Amino acid sequence: MTRIIAVGMGLIVAAAAAPPTTHNTDGVLFSEQFDDADLTQRDWYDGLRPRIVGGAEAGKGCIEYDWPDPATGKAVGSSTVRHLIEPTDEVYVRFYLKFSKDWGWPARKMGPHLTHFMTTENPKFAGPADTHLTVYVEPCDGKLRLIAQDIQNQDAPHGPTQGPIRRGYNATVYDSKDAPLTADTWHCVEAQFRLNTLDIQADRPNPDGVVRGWVDGKLVVERADVILRSTDYPKMKFNQFILAPYAGPGLLPHAQMLWIDELVVGTKRIGQLPNPAATHPAE
Repeated sequence: MTRIIAVGMGLIVAAAAAPPTTHNTDGVLFSEQFDDADLTQRDWYDGLRPRIVGGAEAGKGCIEYDWPDPATGKAVGSSTVRHLIEPTDEVYVRFYLKFSKDWGWPARKMGPHLTHFMTTENPKFAGPADTHLTVYVEPCDGKLRLIAQDIQNQDAPHGPTQGPIRRGYNATVYDSKDAPLTADTWHCVEAQFRLNTLDIQADRPNPDGVVRGWVDGKLVVERADVILRSTDYPKMKFNQFILAPYAGPGLLPHAQMLWIDELVVGTKRIGQLPNPAATHPAE
């Protein structure tokens, strides 16, 4: 059972209870444990400068992102990395996330950006902000935030699906009601995006797209009536995952770090590791 908490100004908040799940290996498109830096051997591309450190949720390592100078907003240590996936109408991601002990949230309640999915309507090196559709999975002020944005559709026949362009951007934002993401603790973050269907004969989208998010196994965001694409792009599918933490110049209050581990992308919900140490033991 889901209860909508608030709707307004593009902000959509939901909360719900969900039974616990165990790790699911069905429908996995790719997985990454970040135990070593040889990402090219596992089909990652683009920046390919990962900083792998210990202290992982499972296994030997995790990827580290460091903001030594908040004025720049750009994480160092590890660069943006991308991974293509088999085109699909529905995609899930699961990863473990940990913030440094002194983590502070941006005063403007923005991000940091963290992970993204893009579609077949943009090339493999396109920037994630200006696209025909990018969906985001990120933290914001301790909450789980899911975002859909399609700035590049401003000149399409039906225009953007995520609202008018203002100051160069548009977005629909889905926030969890509570703020379960705390510092100095590994949290399991999961998200699901399903593209809406299209009524080609009537030249209109059907409001049946899905956006869901979980933190530590609890369903915290759920909408099953969203529009993510229009009939301008009937062949649109998700086909690219991007890991690109970014905070924006001057938004973070001080130097800080975060870590990501045990990432899985698939076409079905993956769920939490039942026992990280036993499932993926350190060597």
